[in-house]
Amino acid sequence: MNALAATNRNFRLASRLLGLDSKLEKSLLIPFREIKVECTIPKDDGTLVSYVGFRVQHDNARGPMKGGIRYHPEVDPDEVNALAQLMTWKTAVADIPYGGAKGGIGCSPRDLSKSELERLTRVFTQKIHDLIGIHTDVPAPDMGTNAQTMAWILDEYSKFHGHSPAVVTGKPIDLGGSLGREAATGRGVVYATEALLAEYGKSIKGLTFVIQGFGNVGSWAARLIHERGGKVIAVSDITGAVTNPNGIDIPELLKHKEATGSLKSFSGGDSIDPNELLAHECDVLIPCALGGVLNRENAADVKAKFIIEAANHPTDPEADEILSKKGVIILPDVYANAGGVTVSYFEWVQNIQGFMWDEEKVNQELKRYMTQAFHNIKNMCQSHNCNLRMGAFTLGVNRVARATILRGWEA
Repeated sequence: MNALAATNRNFRLASRLLGLDSKLEKSLLIPFREIKVECTIPKDDGTLVSYVGFRVQHDNARGPMKGGIRYHPEVDPDEVNALAQLMTWKTAVADIPYGGAKGGIGCSPRDLSKSELERLTRVFTQKIHDLIGIHTDVPAPDMGTNAQTMAWILDEYSKFHGHSPAVVTGKPIDLGGSLGREAATGRGVVYATEALLAEYGKSIKGLTFVIQGFGNVGSWAARLIHERGGKVIAVSDITGAVTNPNGIDIPELLKHKEATGSLKSFSGGDSIDPNELLAHECDVLIPCALGGVLNRENAADVKAKFIIEAANHPTDPEADEILSKKGVIILPDVYANAGGVTVSYFEWVQNIQGFMWDEEKVNQELKRYMTQAFHNIKNMCQSHNCNLRMGAFTLGVNRVARATILRGWEA
């Protein structure tokens, strides 16, 4: 089941639990605006190439729309749609005053030079500049984009609208980016994990963790779990997988990856088949890589007691059923990885105020938001007698529905 079908399914189940009016339900699913633009640029060799850019703005009932821009060869309108919708529910779960959006350009960033990427980003911004804005739609980095991409968007947008640092988040610190933004998603995952474990009278210290994906989110989660006394016993990424039953020395593994660009031949652990990682014996499994990694083929083999969805949509609905029957507790992506967008919100707030916070304040506020959101989800689980995924979805959908009704959607 693809991301769009799964998100729609979760939305429908949530709206049934909430007893939403069928007309309201339908109107909440329809995106506010879908933008498609052709971006034609000269390549370094002088030839012209054209790429298709998208921006789906899903809902703005609770505030300006918010969501990443990805540069990836398979940016398909269906997926962008699903992710825009997911952002609507995610910002509502985290209780930050945004709606959802998502965008992207169908290109392979690896095959483009830096100057080609800059030209592409600027052309894309020229085409959408009057449809994004501080109080309209605030983009952020995603797969294949980074702080530099945001700097180019900011510069190009500012040529039309004057200096506007709050138009994008995830910027370089020197251009109004927030301290703590780099680690935010991984740190949010850790705060979410702490909140969940506390419900069961446990803490990170002394538990065993398996982490799939060692990019930005996975490596920060691993580092912070290690600092808190958790034992990370297996880690994998595209390059391979490492295990050490006594706990991997994460700072050493980070140094090794920095030096070699790979997890292979790390002296502090043994190599294993990355495909066996999800079935590894552990207390907590954290998928931080791609969607759909837990499916009906492998769900029965999972030995973890808790799964923290740091990736978007790592668990297929079929796997969800199998894991629930086994009594595995799943902390859903729509909450677990909301640390990134929460600190993006803090960055936007700082830009609008023209007053920057220190990193301690950013992390303290992030912890407050993540902890509060968890308790709100638990309350929804109790009222509707449902699992954490439906607790999070009912919380998010209910907030958006209430805002929509208060604004007078039928007029």
